[in-house]
Amino acid sequence: MRTDDFDYDLPEELIAQEPADPRDSCRLLVLDRATGKVEHRIFRDIVDYLDPGDLLVANETRVMPARLRGRKRGTGGACEVLLLKRREDLDPMGSVWECLVNPGRRIRPGAHLEFGPGIATGADGAVPDANCAESDAEPCLLAEVEDFVPDSRGGRIVRFVPQGGRTLDAALHEAGHVPLPPYITSYHGDPERYQTVYAMHDEHSAAAPTAGLHFTPELVARLEEKGIAWETLELEVGIDTFRLVEEDDPTQHVMHTERYHVPQRVVDAVHATKAAEHRVVAVGTTSVRSLESAWDPDAPTPEPPVSARRFPAEPGDIVERVDATTNLYLMPGSTYHVVDALITNFHVPRSTLMMLVSAFATREQVMAAYQEAIRERYRFFSFGDAMLIV
Repeated sequence: MRTDDFDYDLPEELIAQEPADPRDSCRLLVLDRATGKVEHRIFRDIVDYLDPGDLLVANETRVMPARLRGRKRGTGGACEVLLLKRREDLDPMGSVWECLVNPGRRIRPGAHLEFGPGIATGADGAVPDANCAESDAEPCLLAEVEDFVPDSRGGRIVRFVPQGGRTLDAALHEAGHVPLPPYITSYHGDPERYQTVYAMHDEHSAAAPTAGLHFTPELVARLEEKGIAWETLELEVGIDTFRLVEEDDPTQHVMHTERYHVPQRVVDAVHATKAAEHRVVAVGTTSVRSLESAWDPDAPTPEPPVSARRFPAEPGDIVERVDATTNLYLMPGSTYHVVDALITNFHVPRSTLMMLVSAFATREQVMAAYQEAIRERYRFFSFGDAMLIV
């Protein structure tokens, strides 16, 4: 197995720059793993492929305003900082973050940065080239770069200090913007379109769980009316989700770590669904990673017997996970213990997400489905169309 096995050529015009409107009007490619058959539908038709008693599990995380545009104190040079994760090991109060900075060559340990409305803007999402020194806007947030992040291009350890009596969260919300993936270059619409309609209030992720962007409240209601259960968990999506596998041998790739939470109610719902011989349907790859990470091979095998519950014939069970971390890396040859069907978007070539999907179906099925999607002019990536694998 080589990383090249998960590569494909995508015409640039098929990279979606706008979300579908309404959300559930995007296209849906349905792949049957048993037969290899492909069907072309509209996303709201997904109701036709799910049965009463099936369970949908979605990631309810919300994207935080993680992109900060500002200036370097003293020189007024424009800068951009992307929050990746809190480093509570360095400050339990949460003021220290691991970040990506731009321009990396000029933002080194000891640099002091200022952020706030009016200090620096860039309508196209890039760091503005203009010097920001002439702006007299008062910063709502100050930052000091404390250290480099080892083995990271542009990675820095940054300490933030809110101003004017604000809390840190309030200052981040005032100064920050929701970051879009780097391949979305021309979207200037409502940033809420890059949030799911069921996202929780607290913001923890650097990117959206994009398979969930296609759901509307009306569609969720239709599913529930049909007797299809709906549960949510949380995985904090990191910016490394966009990182490609650079190694020729994908087994040498180091998977990033993300925090996740699978509550007991989800565990109970999975048990009830399996016991009734119905399917657990993951909404997106982040839900897959959470559910499969919650599988404990040392947990007592549930009753009734495993074979009657649609679990693989291996010892273990899904268990509750509270504030846990995972670096689960699924690729062809991996075993899925919990998930029976998958709703997902079309992913970037040479990515760990391509490998995860190819572990659920086969690589040959997935690559053939992608080629058909390209021929049929599907829209790809975060704002693009969807795929259901059953």
